[in-house]
Amino acid sequence: MSFTVETMEKNMAKLTIEVDAADVEKAIQKAYTKQKSKFNISGFRKGKVPRQIIEKMYGVEVFYEDAVNEMIPTAYTEAAEESKLEIVSRPKIDVVNIKKGENFVFTAEVAVKPEVTLGEYKGIEVPKSDIEVTDEEVQEEIDKTRDQNARMVTVEDRPVQDGDITKIDFEGFVDGVAFEGGKGEDYPLTIGSHSFIDTFEEQLIGKSIGEDVEVNVTFPEQYQAEELQGKPAMFKVKIKEIKYKELPELDDDFVQDVSEFNTVDEYKADVKANITVRKENEAKAKKEDAAIEKIIEGATMDIPDAMIEFQVENMIDDFARRLQSQGLAIEQYMQYTGLTLDKLKEDMKPQAIKRIQSRLVLEKIAEVEDIQVTDEDINNEIEEMAKAYMMEADKLKEYMGDAEKENMKADIAVKKAADFVTAEAKEV
Repeated sequence: MSFTVETMEKNMAKLTIEVDAADVEKAIQKAYTKQKSKFNISGFRKGKVPRQIIEKMYGVEVFYEDAVNEMIPTAYTEAAEESKLEIVSRPKIDVVNIKKGENFVFTAEVAVKPEVTLGEYKGIEVPKSDIEVTDEEVQEEIDKTRDQNARMVTVEDRPVQDGDITKIDFEGFVDGVAFEGGKGEDYPLTIGSHSFIDTFEEQLIGKSIGEDVEVNVTFPEQYQAEELQGKPAMFKVKIKEIKYKELPELDDDFVQDVSEFNTVDEYKADVKANITVRKENEAKAKKEDAAIEKIIEGATMDIPDAMIEFQVENMIDDFARRLQSQGLAIEQYMQYTGLTLDKLKEDMKPQAIKRIQSRLVLEKIAEVEDIQVTDEDINNEIEEMAKAYMMEADKLKEYMGDAEKENMKADIAVKKAADFVTAEAKEV
């Protein structure tokens, strides 16, 4: 195998890769061995047809596709490693020559990591975050816990009020015709949750159990079902049940039930301390984001389109895995939301560009500041990963190859660079 590298515009490169004719012959023979049982030719037992006979009948190109698919991954990987290029995209492959008895030639067009020129990155001025915790915020947090520990009380002597949890049957009609997906029975609906369209919930206020209600609404212009977009609709609704949440009193008994503390004052002090820590972490994240944003504005880099496309594809793959973990295929998600793959890519592109820019400037800062990653840093990171995967750190180390460890090392350097610029930033 041999290759040449041609530098192209906007941080693109083309590798022209050549595989020796002898290796081409091996790949074709392997393809023949893999496929020969598929050919039925009179006079020969299945799987016993000589290669020359198959090639004569179907053409010498009959095994080329499998042979090419066999050769490209290995040859490309070897050439990419030997080229020392920092490749940041999937290769765009074009076959130049594939003929029996000749060298196989193909090209791989790739994006390479762009060079970054930094502007100012030390002492960046960023807005100061307010981390003061108010009594209202403490009470709001406590009320969430009270809500979680509330008991449901059934109502029989009054109509629906805002905040009630109702159980309803409903059926929707557009132009007098029931539409698909517009019917439900024993549906739990919290009044004021705005989980139903338009003023649906508000029109149930003041209505009583057993009452038949006509609710008139208009579907949003951007509704997921195109046939309903902007259409007026009438729902026939029957209220079957009304309940409300009765929150427990905030007293020492409640505190002892939900926490390790004995008194309301102790509990409030702990809640305030937790909110303070949360606000400090949020403030640090905002400071980091603001500093990196300004550093990006002052830096120059020419990001190739293929690098952006690669980042978008990775983000979509991650998104699909998260959906899958919730039992939902990405195809189902797009069907429910009305999104297309192209629209999803378009929506993710700005975030993909920002991620790339952030990574590139932080990598450059790590290089300029000579930020070092120690064995202790790597071991600490492996320990954290092992906890997340609920396995022993030594076992995780065994599973990790050199490439994974190098990637981890690069990620730690980026984290350290982010900590560096955050510490250097000035809050104003």
